[in-house]
Amino acid sequence: MSHTHSPSPAGAPAPAAPAGAFAPLRRTTFAVLWAATVLGNTGSFMRDVASAWLVTDLSASPAAVAMVQAAAMLPVFLLAIPAGVLSDILDRRRFLIVIQAGLALVSLSLLLLSSAGAMTVASLVALTFLGGVGAALVAPTWQSIVPELVPRAEMKSAVALNSLGVNIARAIGPAAGGVLLAAFGAAVTYGADVASYLLVIAALWWWRRAPGAEDALSESFAGAFRAGLRYARSSRELHVVLLRAACFFAFASAVWALLPLVARELLKGDAAYYGLLLGSVGAGAILGALLMPRLRGRLDADGMVLVAALVTAAATASLALAPPRWAAVPILLAMGGAWIIALTTLNATAQSILPNWVRGRALAVYLTVFNGAMAAGSITWGIVAQQIGLSAALVTAGAGLALAGLALHRIRLPQGEADLTPSLHWPEPLLAQDVAQDRGPVLILVEYRVAQEDRPAFLDALCRLSAARRRDGAYGWGVTEDAADPGLLVEWFLVESWAEHLRQHRRVSHADADVQAEALKWHRGEGPPRVRHCIGLSALP
Repeated sequence: MSHTHSPSPAGAPAPAAPAGAFAPLRRTTFAVLWAATVLGNTGSFMRDVASAWLVTDLSASPAAVAMVQAAAMLPVFLLAIPAGVLSDILDRRRFLIVIQAGLALVSLSLLLLSSAGAMTVASLVALTFLGGVGAALVAPTWQSIVPELVPRAEMKSAVALNSLGVNIARAIGPAAGGVLLAAFGAAVTYGADVASYLLVIAALWWWRRAPGAEDALSESFAGAFRAGLRYARSSRELHVVLLRAACFFAFASAVWALLPLVARELLKGDAAYYGLLLGSVGAGAILGALLMPRLRGRLDADGMVLVAALVTAAATASLALAPPRWAAVPILLAMGGAWIIALTTLNATAQSILPNWVRGRALAVYLTVFNGAMAAGSITWGIVAQQIGLSAALVTAGAGLALAGLALHRIRLPQGEADLTPSLHWPEPLLAQDVAQDRGPVLILVEYRVAQEDRPAFLDALCRLSAARRRDGAYGWGVTEDAADPGLLVEWFLVESWAEHLRQHRRVSHADADVQAEALKWHRGEGPPRVRHCIGLSALP
Protein backbone atom coordinates (compact mmCIF):
# COMPACT_ATOMS: atom_id res chain seq x y z
CA MET A 1 0.00 0.00 0.00
CA SER A 2 1.80 3.08 -1.23
CA HIS A 3 1.24 6.52 0.18
CA THR A 4 2.13 8.57 -2.87
CA HIS A 5 -0.20 10.00 -5.44
CA SER A 6 0.95 10.24 -9.04
CA PRO A 7 -0.34 13.11 -11.13
CA SER A 8 -2.17 12.43 -14.36
CA PRO A 9 0.14 11.89 -17.35
CA ALA A 10 0.78 14.89 -19.51
CA GLY A 11 -0.65 13.15 -22.53
CA ALA A 12 -3.96 12.27 -20.91
CA PRO A 13 -6.93 13.03 -23.14
CA ALA A 14 -8.99 16.09 -22.36
CA PRO A 15 -12.39 15.53 -20.83
CA ALA A 16 -15.13 14.84 -23.36
CA ALA A 17 -17.44 17.69 -24.23
CA PRO A 18 -20.87 17.47 -22.66
CA ALA A 19 -23.32 15.44 -24.73
CA GLY A 20 -26.48 16.96 -26.16
CA ALA A 21 -29.60 16.76 -24.03
CA PHE A 22 -31.23 14.16 -26.31
CA ALA A 23 -28.09 12.33 -27.45
CA PRO A 24 -28.86 9.12 -25.46
CA LEU A 25 -32.12 8.67 -27.39
CA ARG A 26 -30.04 7.98 -30.51
CA ARG A 27 -28.96 4.73 -28.82
CA THR A 28 -31.61 2.13 -29.59
CA THR A 29 -31.44 0.18 -26.33
CA PHE A 30 -31.66 3.30 -24.18
CA ALA A 31 -34.50 4.71 -26.29
CA VAL A 32 -36.54 1.49 -26.09
CA LEU A 33 -36.11 1.10 -22.34
CA TRP A 34 -36.72 4.82 -21.78
CA ALA A 35 -39.99 4.68 -23.72
CA ALA A 36 -41.00 1.53 -21.86
CA THR A 37 -40.38 3.14 -18.47
CA VAL A 38 -42.39 6.22 -19.47
CA LEU A 39 -45.32 3.95 -20.37
CA GLY A 40 -44.83 1.90 -17.22
CA ASN A 41 -44.75 4.98 -15.00
CA THR A 42 -47.81 6.37 -16.78
CA GLY A 43 -49.67 3.18 -15.91
CA SER A 44 -48.48 3.40 -12.29
CA PHE A 45 -49.76 6.97 -11.95
CA MET A 46 -53.10 5.88 -13.45
CA ARG A 47 -53.30 3.08 -10.86
CA ASP A 48 -52.45 5.51 -8.05
CA VAL A 49 -55.23 7.89 -9.12
CA ALA A 50 -57.74 5.03 -9.08
CA SER A 51 -56.59 3.85 -5.65
CA ALA A 52 -56.52 7.33 -4.11
CA TRP A 53 -60.01 8.10 -5.38
CA LEU A 54 -61.42 4.67 -4.59
CA VAL A 55 -60.43 4.93 -0.93
CA THR A 56 -62.49 8.12 -0.61
CA ASP A 57 -65.52 6.07 -1.76
CA LEU A 58 -64.73 3.38 0.80
CA SER A 59 -64.05 5.73 3.74
CA ALA A 60 -64.37 9.45 4.49
CA SER A 61 -61.60 9.28 7.12
CA PRO A 62 -58.54 11.46 6.34
CA ALA A 63 -56.39 8.87 8.11
CA ALA A 64 -57.62 6.12 5.76
CA VAL A 65 -56.88 8.30 2.72
CA ALA A 66 -53.40 9.07 4.00
CA MET A 67 -52.78 5.36 4.74
CA VAL A 68 -52.93 4.55 1.02
CA GLN A 69 -50.22 7.13 0.32
CA ALA A 70 -48.17 5.82 3.24
CA ALA A 71 -48.58 2.20 2.07
CA ALA A 72 -47.02 3.12 -1.27
CA MET A 73 -44.07 4.94 0.31
CA LEU A 74 -43.32 2.81 3.39
CA PRO A 75 -41.85 -0.21 1.51
CA VAL A 76 -39.23 1.98 -0.12
CA PHE A 77 -38.29 3.22 3.34
CA LEU A 78 -37.97 -0.38 4.55
CA LEU A 79 -36.43 -2.06 1.50
CA ALA A 80 -34.45 0.52 -0.46
CA ILE A 81 -31.07 -0.46 1.03
CA PRO A 82 -31.49 -4.23 0.53
CA ALA A 83 -32.74 -3.44 -2.99
CA GLY A 84 -29.61 -1.40 -3.66
CA VAL A 85 -27.47 -4.35 -2.58
CA LEU A 86 -29.45 -6.75 -4.79
CA SER A 87 -28.99 -4.45 -7.77
CA ASP A 88 -25.22 -4.86 -7.36
CA ILE A 89 -25.08 -8.65 -6.94
CA LEU A 90 -27.88 -10.03 -9.20
CA ASP A 91 -28.42 -10.02 -12.97
CA ARG A 92 -30.24 -6.71 -13.28
CA ARG A 93 -32.25 -7.58 -16.39
CA ARG A 94 -33.69 -10.81 -14.95
CA PHE A 95 -34.33 -9.12 -11.62
CA LEU A 96 -36.31 -6.34 -13.30
CA ILE A 97 -38.39 -8.82 -15.35
CA VAL A 98 -39.36 -10.83 -12.27
CA ILE A 99 -40.38 -7.76 -10.26
CA GLN A 100 -42.32 -6.23 -13.17
CA ALA A 101 -44.27 -9.51 -13.49
CA GLY A 102 -45.05 -9.36 -9.76
CA LEU A 103 -46.28 -5.78 -10.07
CA ALA A 104 -48.54 -6.80 -12.97
CA LEU A 105 -50.10 -9.44 -10.71
CA VAL A 106 -50.73 -6.82 -8.01
CA SER A 107 -52.58 -4.58 -10.46
CA LEU A 108 -54.49 -7.59 -11.82
CA SER A 109 -55.64 -8.34 -8.26
CA LEU A 110 -56.83 -4.73 -7.90
CA LEU A 111 -58.71 -5.09 -11.20
CA LEU A 112 -60.48 -8.30 -10.13
CA LEU A 113 -61.47 -6.98 -6.68
CA SER A 114 -62.79 -3.67 -8.00
CA SER A 115 -64.72 -5.30 -10.86
CA ALA A 116 -66.33 -7.74 -8.39
CA GLY A 117 -67.21 -4.92 -5.97
CA ALA A 118 -65.22 -6.71 -3.26
CA MET A 119 -62.64 -4.00 -2.56
CA THR A 120 -62.14 -2.92 1.07
CA VAL A 121 -59.86 -0.36 2.66
CA ALA A 122 -57.75 -3.17 4.12
CA SER A 123 -57.31 -4.97 0.78
CA LEU A 124 -56.58 -1.71 -1.02
CA VAL A 125 -53.91 -0.75 1.51
CA ALA A 126 -52.41 -4.26 1.44
CA LEU A 127 -52.17 -4.39 -2.37
CA THR A 128 -50.84 -0.82 -2.47
CA PHE A 129 -48.19 -1.94 0.01
CA LEU A 130 -47.22 -4.88 -2.25
CA GLY A 131 -46.99 -2.50 -5.19
CA GLY A 132 -44.73 -0.33 -3.08
CA VAL A 133 -42.54 -3.37 -2.33
CA GLY A 134 -42.07 -3.93 -6.06
CA ALA A 135 -41.32 -0.26 -6.66
CA ALA A 136 -38.78 -0.32 -3.82
CA LEU A 137 -36.98 -3.32 -5.29
CA VAL A 138 -36.68 -1.94 -8.83
CA ALA A 139 -35.91 1.74 -8.14
CA PRO A 140 -32.13 1.38 -7.46
CA THR A 141 -31.80 -1.14 -10.30
CA TRP A 142 -33.32 1.19 -12.89
CA GLN A 143 -30.81 3.85 -11.83
CA SER A 144 -27.92 1.37 -11.88
CA ILE A 145 -28.42 0.20 -15.48
CA VAL A 146 -27.96 3.66 -17.02
CA PRO A 147 -24.14 3.36 -17.25
CA GLU A 148 -24.66 0.10 -19.19
CA LEU A 149 -26.81 1.83 -21.81
CA VAL A 150 -24.85 5.01 -22.61
CA PRO A 151 -21.17 6.06 -22.61
CA ARG A 152 -19.85 8.15 -19.74
CA ALA A 153 -20.03 11.38 -21.77
CA GLU A 154 -23.81 10.97 -22.08
CA MET A 155 -24.49 9.98 -18.47
CA LYS A 156 -25.79 13.37 -17.28
CA SER A 157 -28.06 13.67 -20.30
CA ALA A 158 -29.39 10.15 -19.71
CA VAL A 159 -30.14 10.89 -16.05
CA ALA A 160 -31.89 14.13 -17.03
CA LEU A 161 -33.95 12.27 -19.65
CA ASN A 162 -34.99 9.72 -17.05
CA SER A 163 -36.17 12.55 -14.79
CA LEU A 164 -38.01 14.13 -17.73
CA GLY A 165 -39.64 10.77 -18.51
CA VAL A 166 -40.95 10.41 -14.97
CA ASN A 167 -42.48 13.86 -15.13
CA ILE A 168 -44.00 13.24 -18.57
CA ALA A 169 -45.65 10.22 -17.01
CA ARG A 170 -46.64 12.31 -13.98
CA ALA A 171 -48.30 14.83 -16.29
CA ILE A 172 -50.07 12.29 -18.53
CA GLY A 173 -50.82 9.44 -16.11
CA PRO A 174 -53.01 11.19 -13.51
CA ALA A 175 -55.02 13.06 -16.13
CA ALA A 176 -55.55 9.92 -18.25
CA GLY A 177 -56.31 7.92 -15.13
CA GLY A 178 -58.88 10.46 -14.00
CA VAL A 179 -60.61 10.35 -17.40
CA LEU A 180 -60.65 6.53 -17.46
CA LEU A 181 -61.83 6.42 -13.86
CA ALA A 182 -64.68 8.84 -14.50
CA ALA A 183 -65.73 7.22 -17.79
CA PHE A 184 -65.20 3.48 -17.21
CA GLY A 185 -64.44 2.91 -13.51
CA ALA A 186 -61.50 1.66 -11.47
CA ALA A 187 -61.31 -1.81 -13.10
CA VAL A 188 -60.51 -0.41 -16.55
CA THR A 189 -57.95 1.99 -15.03
CA TYR A 190 -56.20 -0.91 -13.28
CA GLY A 191 -56.34 -2.86 -16.56
CA ALA A 192 -54.42 -0.10 -18.31
CA ASP A 193 -51.72 -0.41 -15.64
CA VAL A 194 -51.48 -4.19 -16.22
CA ALA A 195 -50.99 -3.55 -19.95
CA SER A 196 -48.20 -1.06 -19.22
CA TYR A 197 -46.29 -3.66 -17.19
CA LEU A 198 -46.53 -6.15 -20.05
CA LEU A 199 -44.95 -3.56 -22.36
CA VAL A 200 -42.08 -3.00 -19.90
CA ILE A 201 -41.50 -6.76 -19.59
CA ALA A 202 -41.41 -7.07 -23.40
CA ALA A 203 -38.79 -4.31 -23.64
CA LEU A 204 -36.63 -5.93 -20.96
CA TRP A 205 -36.99 -9.33 -22.66
CA TRP A 206 -35.83 -7.74 -25.92
CA TRP A 207 -32.75 -6.20 -24.26
CA ARG A 208 -29.72 -8.46 -24.57
CA ARG A 209 -27.60 -7.43 -21.62
CA ALA A 210 -23.90 -8.28 -21.77
CA PRO A 211 -23.02 -10.83 -19.06
CA GLY A 212 -20.97 -9.45 -16.18
CA ALA A 213 -17.35 -10.50 -15.82
CA GLU A 214 -16.41 -12.87 -13.04
CA ASP A 215 -14.82 -11.04 -10.12
CA ALA A 216 -12.88 -12.92 -7.47
CA LEU A 217 -13.68 -10.06 -5.06
CA SER A 218 -17.42 -9.97 -5.70
CA GLU A 219 -19.36 -9.15 -2.55
CA SER A 220 -21.92 -11.28 -0.74
CA PHE A 221 -25.27 -9.74 0.18
CA ALA A 222 -24.37 -9.41 3.85
CA GLY A 223 -20.91 -7.96 3.15
CA ALA A 224 -22.21 -5.49 0.57
CA PHE A 225 -24.99 -4.47 2.96
CA ARG A 226 -22.50 -3.77 5.75
CA ALA A 227 -20.19 -1.87 3.40
CA GLY A 228 -23.04 0.35 2.25
CA LEU A 229 -24.11 1.13 5.80
CA ARG A 230 -20.51 1.84 6.84
CA TYR A 231 -20.15 4.31 4.00
CA ALA A 232 -23.44 6.05 4.82
CA ARG A 233 -22.55 6.22 8.52
CA SER A 234 -19.12 7.74 7.80
CA SER A 235 -19.99 10.28 5.09
CA ARG A 236 -20.71 13.65 6.72
CA GLU A 237 -21.51 15.15 3.32
CA LEU A 238 -24.23 12.54 2.77
CA HIS A 239 -25.59 13.30 6.24
CA VAL A 240 -26.19 16.93 5.23
CA VAL A 241 -28.08 15.91 2.10
CA LEU A 242 -30.18 13.42 4.06
CA LEU A 243 -31.07 16.01 6.72
CA ARG A 244 -32.12 18.61 4.16
CA ALA A 245 -34.15 16.03 2.21
CA ALA A 246 -35.90 14.60 5.28
CA CYS A 247 -37.05 18.02 6.50
CA PHE A 248 -38.26 19.16 3.08
CA PHE A 249 -40.22 16.04 2.18
CA ALA A 250 -41.72 15.49 5.64
CA PHE A 251 -43.56 18.82 5.38
CA ALA A 252 -44.12 18.76 1.60
CA SER A 253 -45.80 15.33 1.87
CA ALA A 254 -48.93 17.01 3.28
CA VAL A 255 -50.18 18.02 -0.17
CA TRP A 256 -49.63 14.54 -1.65
CA ALA A 257 -51.35 12.84 1.29
CA LEU A 258 -54.35 15.17 1.48
CA LEU A 259 -54.87 16.17 -2.17
CA PRO A 260 -57.74 13.67 -2.76
CA LEU A 261 -59.63 15.29 0.13
CA VAL A 262 -58.69 18.78 -1.08
CA ALA A 263 -60.13 17.97 -4.50
CA ARG A 264 -63.30 16.37 -3.15
CA GLU A 265 -64.13 18.34 0.00
CA LEU A 266 -62.51 21.78 -0.30
CA LEU A 267 -62.78 22.22 -4.07
CA LYS A 268 -65.90 20.06 -4.69
CA GLY A 269 -64.38 18.28 -7.69
CA ASP A 270 -64.86 14.79 -9.15
CA ALA A 271 -62.38 12.06 -10.13
CA ALA A 272 -61.55 13.71 -13.46
CA TYR A 273 -60.81 16.98 -11.66
CA TYR A 274 -58.54 15.16 -9.20
CA GLY A 275 -56.65 13.68 -12.16
CA LEU A 276 -56.37 17.18 -13.63
CA LEU A 277 -54.82 18.46 -10.39
CA LEU A 278 -52.26 15.66 -10.35
CA GLY A 279 -51.55 16.29 -14.01
CA SER A 280 -50.97 19.96 -13.16
CA VAL A 281 -48.28 18.92 -10.69
CA GLY A 282 -46.62 16.83 -13.41
CA ALA A 283 -46.86 19.61 -15.98
CA GLY A 284 -45.40 22.03 -13.44
CA ALA A 285 -42.54 19.60 -12.88
CA ILE A 286 -41.76 19.58 -16.60
CA LEU A 287 -41.79 23.40 -16.68
CA GLY A 288 -39.59 23.45 -13.58
CA ALA A 289 -37.11 21.07 -15.23
CA LEU A 290 -36.94 23.37 -18.27
CA LEU A 291 -36.38 26.43 -16.05
CA MET A 292 -33.66 24.84 -13.95
CA PRO A 293 -30.71 25.68 -16.26
CA ARG A 294 -31.59 29.40 -15.97
CA LEU A 295 -32.07 29.16 -12.22
CA ARG A 296 -28.70 27.42 -11.80
CA GLY A 297 -27.08 30.44 -13.43
CA ARG A 298 -28.43 32.66 -10.65
CA LEU A 299 -28.71 30.39 -7.59
CA ASP A 300 -26.53 27.75 -6.00
CA ALA A 301 -27.93 24.45 -4.75
CA ASP A 302 -28.85 25.93 -1.36
CA GLY A 303 -30.71 28.79 -2.99
CA MET A 304 -32.61 26.40 -5.26
CA VAL A 305 -33.79 24.29 -2.31
CA LEU A 306 -34.81 27.38 -0.32
CA VAL A 307 -36.85 28.77 -3.22
CA ALA A 308 -38.48 25.37 -3.69
CA ALA A 309 -39.37 25.20 0.01
CA LEU A 310 -40.92 28.69 0.05
CA VAL A 311 -42.95 28.14 -3.15
CA THR A 312 -44.19 24.73 -1.94
CA ALA A 313 -45.11 26.25 1.44
CA ALA A 314 -47.06 29.04 -0.23
CA ALA A 315 -48.88 26.58 -2.50
CA THR A 316 -49.79 24.34 0.45
CA ALA A 317 -51.20 27.22 2.46
CA SER A 318 -53.07 28.58 -0.59
CA LEU A 319 -54.98 25.32 -1.05
CA ALA A 320 -56.19 25.61 2.55
CA LEU A 321 -58.13 28.74 1.53
CA ALA A 322 -60.37 26.65 -0.80
CA PRO A 323 -59.62 28.78 -3.90
CA PRO A 324 -61.80 28.59 -7.03
CA ARG A 325 -61.30 25.30 -8.84
CA TRP A 326 -59.57 26.98 -11.79
CA ALA A 327 -57.09 28.69 -9.41
CA ALA A 328 -55.94 25.37 -7.93
CA VAL A 329 -54.45 24.43 -11.33
CA PRO A 330 -51.81 27.24 -11.43
CA ILE A 331 -51.15 26.73 -7.70
CA LEU A 332 -50.29 23.09 -8.32
CA LEU A 333 -48.34 24.01 -11.46
CA ALA A 334 -46.12 26.19 -9.24
CA MET A 335 -45.87 23.44 -6.63
CA GLY A 336 -44.89 20.89 -9.28
CA GLY A 337 -42.10 23.16 -10.50
CA ALA A 338 -40.84 23.70 -6.96
CA TRP A 339 -41.09 19.97 -6.24
CA ILE A 340 -38.89 18.94 -9.18
CA ILE A 341 -36.36 21.69 -8.40
CA ALA A 342 -35.93 20.38 -4.85
CA LEU A 343 -35.99 16.72 -5.88
CA THR A 344 -33.49 17.14 -8.71
CA THR A 345 -31.15 19.42 -6.74
CA LEU A 346 -30.99 17.10 -3.72
CA ASN A 347 -30.66 13.99 -5.88
CA ALA A 348 -27.95 15.54 -8.04
CA THR A 349 -26.05 16.63 -4.93
CA ALA A 350 -26.23 13.09 -3.54
CA GLN A 351 -25.02 11.69 -6.89
CA SER A 352 -22.11 14.13 -7.01
CA ILE A 353 -20.67 13.09 -3.63
CA LEU A 354 -20.85 9.31 -4.18
CA PRO A 355 -18.15 7.11 -5.74
CA ASN A 356 -19.32 4.50 -8.25
CA TRP A 357 -18.57 1.46 -6.09
CA VAL A 358 -21.22 2.40 -3.52
CA ARG A 359 -23.53 4.58 -5.60
CA GLY A 360 -26.48 2.18 -5.70
CA ARG A 361 -26.38 1.44 -1.99
CA ALA A 362 -25.86 5.04 -0.89
CA LEU A 363 -28.61 6.26 -3.23
CA ALA A 364 -30.78 3.58 -1.65
CA VAL A 365 -30.10 5.23 1.72
CA TYR A 366 -31.22 8.53 0.18
CA LEU A 367 -34.37 6.82 -1.16
CA THR A 368 -34.97 5.36 2.29
CA VAL A 369 -34.88 8.81 3.87
CA PHE A 370 -36.98 10.34 1.08
CA ASN A 371 -39.70 7.71 1.23
CA GLY A 372 -39.53 7.44 5.00
CA ALA A 373 -40.13 11.18 5.27
CA MET A 374 -43.00 10.92 2.76
CA ALA A 375 -44.58 7.93 4.52
CA ALA A 376 -44.21 9.35 8.03
CA GLY A 377 -45.38 12.74 6.81
CA SER A 378 -48.42 11.23 5.09
CA ILE A 379 -49.51 9.39 8.23
CA THR A 380 -48.82 12.41 10.42
CA TRP A 381 -50.70 14.90 8.26
CA GLY A 382 -53.63 12.50 7.90
CA ILE A 383 -53.90 12.28 11.69
CA VAL A 384 -53.41 16.05 12.08
CA ALA A 385 -56.16 16.73 9.52
CA GLN A 386 -58.49 14.38 11.37
CA GLN A 387 -57.81 16.21 14.65
CA ILE A 388 -57.75 19.88 13.65
CA GLY A 389 -59.35 19.89 10.21
CA LEU A 390 -58.09 19.77 6.63
CA SER A 391 -57.47 23.50 6.13
CA ALA A 392 -55.66 23.92 9.46
CA ALA A 393 -53.43 20.94 8.69
CA LEU A 394 -52.43 22.44 5.32
CA VAL A 395 -51.63 25.82 6.90
CA THR A 396 -49.56 24.13 9.60
CA ALA A 397 -47.60 22.10 7.02
CA GLY A 398 -46.95 25.18 4.87
CA ALA A 399 -45.73 27.26 7.82
CA GLY A 400 -43.52 24.40 9.04
CA LEU A 401 -41.95 23.96 5.61
CA ALA A 402 -41.17 27.67 5.28
CA LEU A 403 -39.58 27.83 8.75
CA ALA A 404 -37.58 24.62 8.19
CA GLY A 405 -36.35 25.87 4.82
CA LEU A 406 -35.10 29.14 6.30
CA ALA A 407 -33.52 27.46 9.35
CA LEU A 408 -31.70 24.74 7.37
CA HIS A 409 -30.47 27.15 4.71
CA ARG A 410 -27.47 27.79 6.97
CA ILE A 411 -26.43 24.11 6.78
CA ARG A 412 -24.81 24.29 3.38
CA LEU A 413 -25.10 21.45 0.88
CA PRO A 414 -21.78 19.93 -0.27
CA GLN A 415 -20.37 21.22 -3.55
CA GLY A 416 -19.64 17.74 -4.94
CA GLU A 417 -16.57 18.80 -6.89
CA ALA A 418 -14.10 16.17 -5.57
CA ASP A 419 -12.61 13.60 -7.98
CA LEU A 420 -14.08 10.33 -6.70
CA THR A 421 -12.73 8.06 -9.43
CA PRO A 422 -10.42 5.29 -8.13
CA SER A 423 -6.79 6.37 -7.92
CA LEU A 424 -5.51 2.75 -7.84
CA HIS A 425 -2.24 4.02 -6.35
CA TRP A 426 -1.97 1.40 -3.61
CA PRO A 427 0.15 -1.55 -4.78
CA GLU A 428 -0.80 -5.10 -3.87
CA PRO A 429 0.36 -5.98 -0.34
CA LEU A 430 3.51 -8.08 -0.02
CA LEU A 431 2.67 -11.56 1.23
CA ALA A 432 4.79 -14.42 2.52
CA GLN A 433 2.07 -16.82 1.34
CA ASP A 434 -1.44 -16.64 -0.09
CA VAL A 435 -4.10 -15.39 2.33
CA ALA A 436 -7.64 -16.77 2.30
CA GLN A 437 -10.07 -14.00 1.41
CA ASP A 438 -12.36 -14.67 4.35
CA ARG A 439 -9.58 -14.37 6.93
CA GLY A 440 -9.88 -11.47 9.30
CA PRO A 441 -10.03 -9.09 10.90
CA VAL A 442 -7.11 -7.28 9.25
CA LEU A 443 -5.17 -4.63 11.16
CA ILE A 444 -3.27 -2.19 8.94
CA LEU A 445 -0.43 -0.24 10.58
CA VAL A 446 1.15 2.80 8.88
CA GLU A 447 4.25 4.25 10.55
CA TYR A 448 5.04 7.95 10.14
CA ARG A 449 7.95 9.93 11.51
CA VAL A 450 6.75 13.45 12.34
CA ALA A 451 8.55 16.35 14.02
CA GLN A 452 6.93 17.65 17.21
CA GLU A 453 6.23 21.09 15.73
CA ASP A 454 4.52 19.49 12.69
CA ARG A 455 2.29 17.20 14.72
CA PRO A 456 -0.88 19.45 14.83
CA ALA A 457 -0.94 19.92 11.04
CA PHE A 458 -0.20 16.24 10.47
CA LEU A 459 -2.94 15.07 12.81
CA ASP A 460 -5.43 17.44 11.19
CA ALA A 461 -4.74 15.89 7.78
CA LEU A 462 -4.77 12.39 9.24
CA CYS A 463 -8.17 12.94 10.87
CA ARG A 464 -9.58 13.96 7.51
CA LEU A 465 -8.00 10.86 6.00
CA SER A 466 -9.67 8.73 8.68
CA ALA A 467 -13.09 9.57 7.19
CA ALA A 468 -11.96 8.07 3.89
CA ARG A 469 -10.61 4.96 5.63
CA ARG A 470 -14.00 4.42 7.29
CA ARG A 471 -16.02 5.13 4.14
CA ASP A 472 -13.94 2.66 2.12
CA GLY A 473 -14.24 -0.24 4.57
CA ALA A 474 -12.57 0.33 7.95
CA TYR A 475 -14.72 -0.24 11.03
CA GLY A 476 -12.14 1.10 13.48
CA TRP A 477 -9.41 3.75 13.21
CA GLY A 478 -6.91 5.44 15.49
CA VAL A 479 -3.42 6.91 15.83
CA THR A 480 -0.82 6.16 18.51
CA GLU A 481 2.69 7.31 19.41
CA ASP A 482 5.64 5.15 20.36
CA ALA A 483 6.24 5.57 24.11
CA ALA A 484 10.02 5.17 23.61
CA ASP A 485 10.16 7.32 20.46
CA PRO A 486 7.46 10.09 20.42
CA GLY A 487 8.44 11.11 16.89
CA LEU A 488 7.09 7.78 15.61
CA LEU A 489 3.32 7.94 15.07
CA VAL A 490 1.39 4.86 14.00
CA GLU A 491 -1.94 5.09 12.20
CA TRP A 492 -4.05 1.93 12.49
CA PHE A 493 -7.34 0.82 11.04
CA LEU A 494 -9.32 -2.41 11.12
CA VAL A 495 -11.05 -4.10 8.19
CA GLU A 496 -13.31 -7.12 8.60
CA SER A 497 -11.56 -9.45 6.12
CA TRP A 498 -8.67 -9.75 3.71
CA ALA A 499 -11.06 -9.55 0.74
CA GLU A 500 -12.57 -6.35 2.12
CA HIS A 501 -9.10 -4.81 2.42
CA LEU A 502 -8.34 -5.72 -1.22
CA ARG A 503 -11.63 -4.04 -2.17
CA GLN A 504 -10.46 -1.03 -0.16
CA HIS A 505 -7.47 -0.82 -2.51
CA ARG A 506 -9.90 -0.43 -5.42
CA ARG A 507 -12.07 2.14 -3.67
CA VAL A 508 -9.50 4.79 -2.72
CA SER A 509 -10.32 7.87 -4.81
CA HIS A 510 -8.14 10.63 -6.21
CA ALA A 511 -9.68 13.00 -3.63
CA ASP A 512 -8.64 10.59 -0.84
CA ALA A 513 -5.18 10.34 -2.36
CA ASP A 514 -4.85 14.13 -2.26
CA VAL A 515 -5.65 14.15 1.48
CA GLN A 516 -3.18 11.31 1.95
CA ALA A 517 -0.51 13.29 0.10
CA GLU A 518 -1.17 16.25 2.39
CA ALA A 519 -0.53 14.08 5.44
CA LEU A 520 2.64 12.74 3.83
CA LYS A 521 4.09 16.25 3.61
CA TRP A 522 4.87 16.02 7.33
CA HIS A 523 6.52 12.59 7.17
CA ARG A 524 10.28 13.01 7.81
CA GLY A 525 11.41 9.37 7.60
CA GLU A 526 13.72 7.92 5.01
CA GLY A 527 11.50 6.60 2.26
CA PRO A 528 7.71 6.21 2.42
CA PRO A 529 5.95 5.22 5.65
CA ARG A 530 6.24 1.58 6.56
CA VAL A 531 2.99 -0.35 6.13
CA ARG A 532 2.22 -3.63 7.88
CA HIS A 533 -0.77 -5.94 7.52
CA CYS A 534 -1.63 -8.05 10.58
CA ILE A 535 -4.27 -10.76 10.15
CA GLY A 536 -6.25 -12.28 12.99
CA LEU A 537 -5.52 -15.92 13.82
CA SER A 538 -8.43 -18.30 13.39
CA ALA A 539 -7.49 -20.48 16.34
CA LEU A 540 -5.81 -19.59 19.62
CA PRO A 541 -4.72 -22.00 22.40
